[in-house]
Amino acid sequence: MMEIQKEKILEVLEKIRHPETKEGIVSSGMVSEVTYREGELWIGLQFGRANDPFIQSIKKACMRAVNGAFGEESLQKGHIQVLVPDPPPQREVLPYVKNIVAIASGKGGVGKSTVAANLAVALAQSGASVGLIDADVYGPSIPKMFDVEGERPSARTEDGVEWIIPIEKYGVKLLSIGFFIKPEDAVVWRGPMATSALKQLISQGDWGELDYLLIDLPPGTGDVHLTMVQEVPVTGVVIVSTPQEVALADVIKGINMFAGEKINVPVLGLVENMSWFTPEELPDNKYYIFGKEGCKKLAEKMGIPLLGQVPIVQGIRESGDSGKPVALSADNQSGEAFRLLSKAVENALKKRNAEQRPTQKVEITTK
Repeated sequence: MMEIQKEKILEVLEKIRHPETKEGIVSSGMVSEVTYREGELWIGLQFGRANDPFIQSIKKACMRAVNGAFGEESLQKGHIQVLVPDPPPQREVLPYVKNIVAIASGKGGVGKSTVAANLAVALAQSGASVGLIDADVYGPSIPKMFDVEGERPSARTEDGVEWIIPIEKYGVKLLSIGFFIKPEDAVVWRGPMATSALKQLISQGDWGELDYLLIDLPPGTGDVHLTMVQEVPVTGVVIVSTPQEVALADVIKGINMFAGEKINVPVLGLVENMSWFTPEELPDNKYYIFGKEGCKKLAEKMGIPLLGQVPIVQGIRESGDSGKPVALSADNQSGEAFRLLSKAVENALKKRNAEQRPTQKVEITTK
């Protein structure tokens, strides 16, 4: 094949413009090479990013332009090389967080967020640095439980990265989708929007150094749970349930999901919430409204620890509604229950970290 002068080829290619920038592909520096190898014309195109949506259309335009000007065999299919920059190194997520603990439940209505809020406060009161992510994107309740409804996190920018600064209350750093919506508004999102919101709270939160980052998950097993284990290496999960049989049936599903081969996140143990009802005027009486020791029996059966039992007490409900977690005061039965729970979780984490390798982020692929 007779070689065509490079200048003539460039003149033809310059008529092609990138649809987004409207600039000619030669003058903008996209044409990185025009050369002959063993008598065959080769063209190199340099794109600014690997996901440029116009890569294929510009390649086809180059083929049409060159072959239209110099003959159908001038530029062979496959002789256009596309060059893209190497992807930037991925920023490590939560590099200064020692323990990432998920708080999960098999079903709704078992008091998971109440346990998460009070556990976070109890850990903070022990002197630990603690963060809490409200990942229940469809029903965020942490802002109310900490009396920070209506507050909005501020932001800062560093090296081109925008960081969300958590709200801090009772010694706990907090981020929730509830900070970005009105309390009365319903969150009507499809799965990808919910998981994207969780990723932002995790990876763009300005968490700093933490001993514990608790993640209050939605009930059940779903997209948000999978996103969490793909986004960060979760140290362990605490599962909350009532002793009721119908709740325990869903707990087993949650345990199997986290402990399964694909997810493989250690289950630190169970928390039995609403274990019994004790009237404040009769502190020694126990009424097993939802059944007796259901979580304890399940924990024994499945070989996992029972981390604590929390009674039904009017003060726990009132403290959640008023935004003053009952764990702020350890001089009552409820506060003491959460203090003991925080110690049990601390010990479970120490045991887990001493005996098991660090958890890896989950790589989930579909065939």
